[in-house]
Amino acid sequence: MDKHPYADILHMERPVSKKHPPMSMEDRAAQFSPFAALTGYDAAVREAARLTDARVDLDEEALLQLDRRMQTLAERLAGGPDVTFTVFVPDGRKDGGAYVTVSGRVKKIDACARVIVMEDGKKIAMDDVTGIAGEIFAERE
Repeated sequence: MDKHPYADILHMERPVSKKHPPMSMEDRAAQFSPFAALTGYDAAVREAARLTDARVDLDEEALLQLDRRMQTLAERLAGGPDVTFTVFVPDGRKDGGAYVTVSGRVKKIDACARVIVMEDGKKIAMDDVTGIAGEIFAERE
């Protein structure tokens, strides 16, 4: 009959340390729980995969139309015209950005600071405006 190689210790009691108290089951389980070896890797992958739009440079004709609409808007500011701006918002983390639309009534145009102030308090940088739409432009065009 073959003797088991660990037969001499197979049925012995588990040793108990006289110096250290026994470890709790939660602490023992924590030794074997998974951990994030590459902390922040998932966030970096998501950030790299996030798409941004490239800023489009307007041609001369589009810039002239935008300038005419800005002048019309400045002339009719007293009526509090409702307009919709298409604005390029640069991304704070990577190259590019997003095109968003901002609609509402214009409160004032600060030509020195190159800012359009809406009635709700939003400020739009004139250099980021790529389009303006509204009923006030239908008469002139």
